[in-house]
Amino acid sequence: MDRIAVLVPCYNEAATVEKVVRDFQSACPEATVYVYDNNSSDDTAAIAARAGAVVRRERQQGKGNVIRRMFADIDAECYLIVDGDDTYPAEAARELVDRVLIGRADMVVGDRLSSTYFEENKRPFHNLGNSVVRSSINFLFKNDIKDIMTGYRAFSYRFVKTFPVMSKGFEIETEMSIHAVDKNLLIENVVIDYRDRPEGSVSKLDTYSDGFKVLRTILRLFRYYHPSAYFGLIALALMLVSLAFLIPVLIEYGRTGLVERFPTLIVCGFVMIASLLSFFAGQILKTINQKNRQDFEMDLIRATDAYKRLKGLQ
Repeated sequence: MDRIAVLVPCYNEAATVEKVVRDFQSACPEATVYVYDNNSSDDTAAIAARAGAVVRRERQQGKGNVIRRMFADIDAECYLIVDGDDTYPAEAARELVDRVLIGRADMVVGDRLSSTYFEENKRPFHNLGNSVVRSSINFLFKNDIKDIMTGYRAFSYRFVKTFPVMSKGFEIETEMSIHAVDKNLLIENVVIDYRDRPEGSVSKLDTYSDGFKVLRTILRLFRYYHPSAYFGLIALALMLVSLAFLIPVLIEYGRTGLVERFPTLIVCGFVMIASLLSFFAGQILKTINQKNRQDFEMDLIRATDAYKRLKGLQ
């Protein structure tokens, strides 16, 4: 079991991966640096191996797939994830790691947005997207994570071994953040400096398609974790539509004693039934979600016991 595992997911990062590996070896000499090559077409894997990293490969494309493999393969007291593009400072690694090892945090977020991100990042729509995602999650899930999309985080053993990775791509950071909030895990923010990619290094993140995937992930996870609110809003919308068309029919009936628009009345009835079905579906799913929360607490206990056993074997 490693004391600290530095996890570096990489796809075509030959221009920067050597510096990233050496910087984190220097910042955390006791750490093992793992580079997971995700089908790179350049010399990323060979360069990382020469720099002293443990190099492994993940054939399923996508950052989420890589992180799922990392979390399954590696046992460590603290996991530090960093992108291989040399945009995150290794100097901050010790503080992030100590928040887990000493402060017993479950997830420590390297917060770019409170420092140099908006000045360093040359892609304005990325800046807007980060702000929208942060505001959306903190509003919907009632939390104050400072940087949702950061690729620089530290995790405890129990977080890693109880986190069900569902996302395949860059939306993985959003999923990790929402999972930690929903499961009442201890989250801390550490302000870090951010620097834009050096010349010759190209971002793999597509502003628009990946941005829509992230927003879709937020909506999907809101449905999973807060089904009562999600289906309640649908029920409310359907009820308002039904009433908007039903009220004129009722007024007309009260004035004349006749219902001349039977099709409207029938459709309004079906829409109201759909509203009631949505409401009660949300209540049922809320009960199931509560049971899942109870099961998760037991998973945390089992993960903690496994952690203690692995430490005892050292």
